Amino acid sequence: MQPKMLSLIVPVYYEEEVLPESYRRMDAAMRSTGLPYEILYINDGSRDGTMKILRGLAKEHPEVKVYSFSRNFGHQLAVTCGMDHAKGDALIVIDVDLQDPPELIPEMVRMWQDGADIVYGKRKKRMGETVFKKFTAAAYYRLLSAMSAYPIPLDTGDFRLLDRKVADVFLKMREQARFLRGMSAWMGFEAVPIEYVREERAAGKTKYSLKKMLRLAADGILNFSSVPLELPLTFGIGLGVLGVLGLIAMIVCTAALGVACPQWLWLAVGGTLLFALVFTVQGVQGLYLGRMYDELKNRPLYIVAETLNGEE
Repeated sequence: MQPKMLSLIVPVYYEEEVLPESYRRMDAAMRSTGLPYEILYINDGSRDGTMKILRGLAKEHPEVKVYSFSRNFGHQLAVTCGMDHAKGDALIVIDVDLQDPPELIPEMVRMWQDGADIVYGKRKKRMGETVFKKFTAAAYYRLLSAMSAYPIPLDTGDFRLLDRKVADVFLKMREQARFLRGMSAWMGFEAVPIEYVREERAAGKTKYSLKKMLRLAADGILNFSSVPLELPLTFGIGLGVLGVLGLIAMIVCTAALGVACPQWLWLAVGGTLLFALVFTVQGVQGLYLGRMYDELKNRPLYIVAETLNGEE
């Protein structure tokens, strides 16, 4: 009986500074498991020296496989590409920047061998991040957990191990707007956490801009919660209650107290709230219609321009 195989999936985007040290630590961690393995690097459209380094690694190490995109398609699609081409019985997703320690991989593998379908990294502490980033991350995860129909663990990222049967289910889901940790929770397989302190980047700067983080946050909420669709109704009920209270107040002021309220003020406030309601409803509908439009295009999720040591 052949030993089970591991696949390490590593998205990279303008990471020439950290890539050599990252490979050294990741390769050492994979070797320490005692199982055969492959390392799949997905170059997400880098135009610096990243591909030069990856070509060198692929040439010297046959277990290193490289899939290079024709342009930047995004982190979630880079991970998806790695899962599409991984051959392992367990797939491990990790970022190249070493904020998620590769040294946890052997323990994740042990937990998988003990029966866990998913082993996900849970951050006890985040080092080297601004107060703003820590606050917004904590607030977002809690908002997502409250709004989602499926329980998504707090303070987690995409650093995780997936059993092959879990990965096979992932591969059946081909939606364009992907949120992997939400998709993982939706499937309902047995998932166990492994806690760690998230370190600072080993080198370079984060490539996840505020715009990209907001887009990922929107994907998480809109893909796994119907609450945004319910907000206009809640808003409408609130406005209705406010209108009734305002009408009662005007009647009391006019009939009981003899004080005439300026009607133009109520008309102005009422008109503003009415327009706010209309625009809110249209905005939410537009977000969902936009996602339907993207899915109906049925375009490929990504385009691989160059492959090293792997299948086309």
